[in-house]
Amino acid sequence: MKYILSFVGVIIIVGAICFCGFKKDEVNQDYLRIHISANSNSTQDQNVKYVVKDAVVDFLIPYLADATNKDEAMKIVKANLNKIEEVVSYALKVEGVSYDAKVKMSEEEVPTRAYSNFVLESGIYDCLEIELGNAQGDNWWCVVFPAVCFLSSENLENCEYISKIWEIINSVTKS
Repeated sequence: MKYILSFVGVIIIVGAICFCGFKKDEVNQDYLRIHISANSNSTQDQNVKYVVKDAVVDFLIPYLADATNKDEAMKIVKANLNKIEEVVSYALKVEGVSYDAKVKMSEEEVPTRAYSNFVLESGIYDCLEIELGNAQGDNWWCVVFPAVCFLSSENLENCEYISKIWEIINSVTKS
């Protein structure tokens, strides 16, 4: 009987997690996103967007390596906004474009995005936002925390997948 009640409890928790989610007007508390808007959809501006993305990701890797939660990651990014802006400006200069960039933290409505092994639903997220020039081109979205953007295919085998649902099920069945 104890296992049946435990199982029913787990099903209720999983159902609540799956069906309730977060309200459309609430900021998702688990993820810090990054959003880069290209100046335009020209081939050059789209290439510049990816150069900027690579420069920003390379800059942030050592800073965010030890962040254990979103709040820590946000503090690190906020403390380094000026340096991030310098990295972006330097990348734009190297690419020979004449436009500037705006770098800021914001809350943004983010569309549903699929990554290699999970999907993040649309909603409002805290974002590191980088607008290149007129910011009228296609966007690049990713996740700063947890560090989805910072994983390359060669280091994926060293990653550990953690499932909160599995942890709940294990804790209930061990009781």
